[in-house]
Amino acid sequence: MNKAQVSLFKTIFSDKMLICIFTGFASGLPFYLLIQLLPAWLTSEGLDIKAIGAFSLTQLPFIFKFVWAPFMDNISLFRMGRRRGWMLLSQMLLLFIIAILGCFSPTLNIWIIAILCFIIALFSATQDIALDAFRREILLDSELGLGNSIHTNTYRIAGLVPGSLSLILSEFLPWSSVFMITALFMLPAIIMTLLAKEPINQQMPKSRSLEDIIINPFLEFITRQGVKSAIIILAFIFLYKLGDSMATSLATTFYMKMGFSRLDIGWIAKNASLWPSVFGGIMGGILMIKIGINRALWCFGFVQVVSILGFAWLSIEGPFNEIGTNEKIMLALVIGFEALGVGLGSAAFVAFIAKTTNPLYTATQFALFTSIASIPRTIINSTTGIMVEYLGWTTFFGLCTMLAIPGMMLLFKVAPWNSKS
Repeated sequence: MNKAQVSLFKTIFSDKMLICIFTGFASGLPFYLLIQLLPAWLTSEGLDIKAIGAFSLTQLPFIFKFVWAPFMDNISLFRMGRRRGWMLLSQMLLLFIIAILGCFSPTLNIWIIAILCFIIALFSATQDIALDAFRREILLDSELGLGNSIHTNTYRIAGLVPGSLSLILSEFLPWSSVFMITALFMLPAIIMTLLAKEPINQQMPKSRSLEDIIINPFLEFITRQGVKSAIIILAFIFLYKLGDSMATSLATTFYMKMGFSRLDIGWIAKNASLWPSVFGGIMGGILMIKIGINRALWCFGFVQVVSILGFAWLSIEGPFNEIGTNEKIMLALVIGFEALGVGLGSAAFVAFIAKTTNPLYTATQFALFTSIASIPRTIINSTTGIMVEYLGWTTFFGLCTMLAIPGMMLLFKVAPWNSKS
């Protein structure tokens, strides 16, 4: 192997990339519990689609996490540092709350469940702040594409636990046991947090004034390239994943409405999601090293938009009176292509966000950008149940495809094809 190949090999198989696997899994597990397992549980208990859609509002902490991120940039917990201390606190609480969630009945304790889901979202968002900053601080700029690709795709692979394994187990075990088993998958993240070393940020601000903690992180971003450029970047972050976020918000409920059982969805999702995600993670990361983040946003974004049409195709063919081999193959194709498309698009998107942050204010700016990206899946997705009720599934997915286009158009401004990223 030549020097370039040796360097690429060492980059891929490094301790940093192993850590990115754990950060992705830790971040993805509670999120996919809220958007995959929770709707399946509520649907199986007889709640209507509008109520299930409204549960997206419990994810409001993902939008407002930039509010407490500045304090996490300046406060250390348990003598473990600014990053690992917050990671450990969040992971321990997530394990406990997820474990007790299934002990309540959706028909009798819906408000308790809503509060617990809000708390899960709160500490999941807090964990994300610490994990994103931790990952940004251990990766070199040249490693951002691969590291964030690995993180994003293991994030999606984590969805196989609540979106596949837990659904399969729910056919044989009570929901209380299902949530208990799901919670135990937070243990690898806790072990990683205890074993990893706190990143050393030489640019950590020495001043701890209120202005430095709260105002300067936002002011730096606005003044870096001017107000106009800042607004365009924030608009892009809001719009780039709007379409696919809406399309996947009720995916598990959609599959069940098409006639598939939880067992079908669990087994098919396990096999159809895993390998496209793994392939997308490896190839996406390597391609970003080769072609850069800008071109990856174009290429992966196009695949992401086309993947939404798979849902429309399935909605045209269904709902099915009987589920046979052909119907299962259709579901596998839709899930597999969605895993590939959205996984690739997310990898480039997160790498872009990481590149846009200033290492001096890692947690705060990363939280601001990801908070804006969370608005569609929280506020807008809370209305998707109403949209489906009035539009029908096919028209709804057509609307999602149209809403994915404006974000792609903004690439001309924020990530020109021929501009070096």
